[in-house]
Amino acid sequence: MIDIAYCWDFAFATNRSSKLFPFIPNFSPSSLLPSSAVASATPPLPSFLLSPLAFVPPSATTIPSSLYKCRASRRGRKMELVEPQSLKKLSFKSLKRALDFFSPVHGEFPPPDPLCKKIRLSYKMNAEYAGTKQFEEQSRSDARNTLQNQDDSTSAPSGVLALPGTQDGNKVENALVVGPALHPRNDVGPGRSTAIISSSGSDRNLSTSALMERIPSKWPKPVWHPPWKNYRVISGHLGWVRSIAFDPSNSWFCTGSADRTIKIWDVGSGRLKLTLTGHIEQIRGLAVSSKHTYMFSAGDDKQVKCWDLEQNKVIRQYHGHLSGVYCLALHPTIDILLTGGRDSVCRVWDIRSKMQIHALSGHENTVCSVFTRPTDPQVVTGSHDSTIKFWDLRFGKTMATLTHHKKSVRAMALHPKEHAFASASADNIKKFTLPRGEFMHNMLSQQKTIINAMAVNEDGVLATAGDNGSLWFWDWKSGHNFQQSQTIVQPGSLDSEAGIYAVSYDVTGTRLVTCEADKTIKMWKEDENATPETHPLNFKPPKEIRRRLTDMAGSHVDHENENVEQGARALLFDVQELFGRCSRVVWLLFGLGELYSGDGQ
Repeated sequence: MIDIAYCWDFAFATNRSSKLFPFIPNFSPSSLLPSSAVASATPPLPSFLLSPLAFVPPSATTIPSSLYKCRASRRGRKMELVEPQSLKKLSFKSLKRALDFFSPVHGEFPPPDPLCKKIRLSYKMNAEYAGTKQFEEQSRSDARNTLQNQDDSTSAPSGVLALPGTQDGNKVENALVVGPALHPRNDVGPGRSTAIISSSGSDRNLSTSALMERIPSKWPKPVWHPPWKNYRVISGHLGWVRSIAFDPSNSWFCTGSADRTIKIWDVGSGRLKLTLTGHIEQIRGLAVSSKHTYMFSAGDDKQVKCWDLEQNKVIRQYHGHLSGVYCLALHPTIDILLTGGRDSVCRVWDIRSKMQIHALSGHENTVCSVFTRPTDPQVVTGSHDSTIKFWDLRFGKTMATLTHHKKSVRAMALHPKEHAFASASADNIKKFTLPRGEFMHNMLSQQKTIINAMAVNEDGVLATAGDNGSLWFWDWKSGHNFQQSQTIVQPGSLDSEAGIYAVSYDVTGTRLVTCEADKTIKMWKEDENATPETHPLNFKPPKEIRRRLTDMAGSHVDHENENVEQGARALLFDVQELFGRCSRVVWLLFGLGELYSGDGQ
């Protein structure tokens, strides 16, 4: 008995001597094996090992010189050293020659085996349609039994569903029979496809997708929005444009730059109206009051300034930050100002008295985003420590901490109508409800860059700006990304200066302004000529979301379980530490007792 694998290895091993085989007419690899081994091979050897190879011996002029060299070396009794090589290395090295050697037709692959193809097809048909075949046979037998017993039991409910053209007894095979364990369902709504499942237990395991009930996706369908286009580029700053704020009257907007100036621009024409100087570092935050003629600015110089726009000068300064100030926000109802910076603290200021009301400390890294609300939680902050905190403004304490993000939360956007907000990080964009902070869902795509700013208007268009110059537009309701734009740097700038640092809608929500690293300000608006026919909505929710989002709160429950588990671990660690301290105190008291007893003796 000889193994077929050995024959295959032997066949490939003979390919080592491919320089010798062309000179041997009617050569077959099986001729090198014993006749008894060929006869007793299990399974039988392939035909190409038994048949002679179709090679024509070349002429004597084509004999390689290596053979003469080998003969000469043998006559002179000098053996050349041959580098030892493994069979695997030789097989891979001469793979093309082996294919040409063993192929029945030169340059073509051998035809497929019809028997193997037939076995493969029969197995696939049996695996896919075995349950359907059994169900059809059972339905026919049940239909025949029902027709035979119809006269005997007229009062019994029939299990046959009459179809058009099935009144004749010869066409009873087309009738659908409902199993005895199934009852008609009345809760099938529109958009749900029903299916018949066999009542037997063995057929349930063989059910296929054609026999199972399809559950439609509960993911909301996105609303069509026209695409946005760039219609104006404003140049005037001498450094990166880092911040922006709109006037409540929607007549002008202001921008802060790394050139340490604040410029005020006309919204309609884009012309420069005013330039303010006073900061000694780049300006990272701007806000315009809706109740006073005040504008507030903050920068890397640790300064927070209040500007009187009637006099165009600084009237107040708020001192207290230990490092650069990265974000700034005004409370919508009361006269307080909130600033966050690199000292990991969000400070609450009284606008008129310049006093610090609270120092909201709790973050472990830079506070880079903040927004306020008229109701609790009135202050929400995002930090580079990848957390979002809700703050109680009355007591200056933390109400809740959201730990869903894995990267720095550099931008947040509050929806103008809904009680929800979105937060952006390098890993994903997430939506949360207010005031409880429940996680809703992730956006359906990943921008795969550092997101510096984001804004949302009343129509539900969310804009996110990336560090690589990408500007993506999303549908707020469904999280569908319907447009991906890439900013173009102005002539004379490097391609690496395509970053966007700030983005904001105007009061109406019809214009979008971006502040970029190429020292320009770009204005965007919707394309008036776009229609759903010219820009169709290509939306298809991922399969894992279709299956997972039957209950929107499932992910939130999982996250709560993770928080509970983390809290239990922390409590266990505290208990172990307390036990260690108690044991040390006990041993100390025991040692003092021994010492005291020794002194008494």
